[in-house]
Amino acid sequence: MLKGISPVVSPELLKALCEMGHGDELVIADGNFPCESIGKNAVVVRADGHGTAELLDAVLRLIPLDRYTEKPVAYMEVVKGDSAPTPEIWKAYEEIFNKYEPDNHGIEMTERFAFYERAKKAYLIIATGETAIYANVLLKKGVVTY
Repeated sequence: MLKGISPVVSPELLKALCEMGHGDELVIADGNFPCESIGKNAVVVRADGHGTAELLDAVLRLIPLDRYTEKPVAYMEVVKGDSAPTPEIWKAYEEIFNKYEPDNHGIEMTERFAFYERAKKAYLIIATGETAIYANVLLKKGVVTY
């Protein structure tokens, strides 16, 4: 254990976050996301038993979002015909973004298959046990400054 680091951040996840550079992307994936097939070229870290919101909170304590990108966050767009036009979990995400990146969290809505293609290029995919649908969130890492 380390002081100041959430217990949901495993040593493997901490290592992967440290290895990421400016502009690298990571996906915090819900339980339905095809992490292993999409993440063939990525570091895939299992966080079963944890939700996407608690992982988002833990990750944003450690890394900044990219300030050189207008929209450093991407959500998977709700497919037409699905029952939930605005997933409830996005409200929790907004609170977390406002806590850590109040002036820098423009969100890009990305069509489902385009989101998968972008995720294939991500450095890191965090596989959670999240049961909410459309809970996938992609982040572009920024520059750490002191």
